[in-house]
Amino acid sequence: MAASLSSSAGFILGMDLGTTSVKVVLLDAQSKTVTDSRSFHTNSDISSTSDIHAKEQDPALIIAALNQCMDALPKDKLKKVKCIGVCGQMHGIVLWKSKSGCEWLSEDEIIRFIPKDVSQLVTWQDGRCSADFLSSLPKPDSHMSVATGFGCATIFWYMKHRPELLSGFSDAGTIHDYVVSMLCNLDKCVMTGQNAASWGYFNTTTNKWNTQILKDAGFPVHLLPVVVESGAVAGHTSSEWYGIPAHTAVGAALGDFQCSVYSCMTNKGDAVLNMSTSAQLTFSMPAEFTPPNSPDPISPVAYFPYLHGSYLAVAASLNGGNVMATFVRMLDSWMKEFGLEVNESRIYSQLIQSALAQPNTDLTMTSTLLGERHDPNSRASVCQISPSNLSLGHVTRALCRGVIENMATMMPPQSLMAAGVKCIIGSGSALSCNTVLQQEVERVFPFPVVYGKNVDSAVGVAMVFNDLR
Repeated sequence: MAASLSSSAGFILGMDLGTTSVKVVLLDAQSKTVTDSRSFHTNSDISSTSDIHAKEQDPALIIAALNQCMDALPKDKLKKVKCIGVCGQMHGIVLWKSKSGCEWLSEDEIIRFIPKDVSQLVTWQDGRCSADFLSSLPKPDSHMSVATGFGCATIFWYMKHRPELLSGFSDAGTIHDYVVSMLCNLDKCVMTGQNAASWGYFNTTTNKWNTQILKDAGFPVHLLPVVVESGAVAGHTSSEWYGIPAHTAVGAALGDFQCSVYSCMTNKGDAVLNMSTSAQLTFSMPAEFTPPNSPDPISPVAYFPYLHGSYLAVAASLNGGNVMATFVRMLDSWMKEFGLEVNESRIYSQLIQSALAQPNTDLTMTSTLLGERHDPNSRASVCQISPSNLSLGHVTRALCRGVIENMATMMPPQSLMAAGVKCIIGSGSALSCNTVLQQEVERVFPFPVVYGKNVDSAVGVAMVFNDLR
């Protein structure tokens, strides 16, 4: 069971260490409202000159962005923080030396830490594990496939290509696991099943790593974190931190996706369609659901561990707002070739305006521009082109329709109905800013759609630990 938390009044600090930015919020424990929020870009990407498929970030710059956020929060409220919840980008991996993974500094009465004896963060976007390499790895005892960018796959890649790097570290985890370990001065990294499942080689039914399978493959199992229940307290702050008292409870880090869902899914009959750069459609499975014993690599739906032993059914598309963004960039480059300069925001505005004036089209567009995890070779295409449907309105309408119809192909409306879904919560920057996409959601999915609920991982992780108090 998750450790119990004090029910006294105060604040919950929620942190989300994302791919591009860090966000922190203060949640009033009694009113359950966010009183303060800060976000800073990390600018932490590292350019690789040796491998274009490598996607790494500098942990020092990520923690620097976290420190900026903490510096900007009200000091009087930080003194009243009762619990810290942390989430972040799943799948990725960072390695460090136990007991020397950071250095604590005290300056102007502020105590903080900076990374030391830490590897670069290999993110979920890393592409160094090719299909051939992945096929050479042992088959996991798990309902989830192993993909490039997953923690265990990355360790296997290091074993083959850079074994000396692994020998220099004693612990491994996600970037948000690292933060928890440093705050609590843990002897061994603690990880929830949410993050462990995102690494591969983890059985969510038994809540255990595939230790024997990994040992037999020569995998350095001593690097695997200790797994605890999602919602458990990992430890307590070993020092004062930005005015937050020492011995404050710190929750074991959760996945950013699960926390984003928690921030807006209020009823069992809700499904959440979040569309920003990419897109996800998800709903919660019944409490008695257990995932299959092995993964189906061609299935577009995966089952992510959630809370209290439950699961989320997730259709995670690689194609969302990035498809529209690519179309805008294409138009922008064409116009520049004609010597014309048009602001991108104006292009977006005109596209949406033109499509709103064209409520239907016989132009058909398959919008899988980036392929999909279950079908990596799929590509975008345009069909039924005629002289009468080449206007900006027709093309934009077809593009938006294609993006939504792709989601419906991955998770059909019939499966949502069968799961008892009664309402779709539409969220994310790409969806909230595009009325045409909203119209297509309502055309394709026969459910009431509610917009305006803020999907926010930092808020979600604060809500999780506040609700457990």
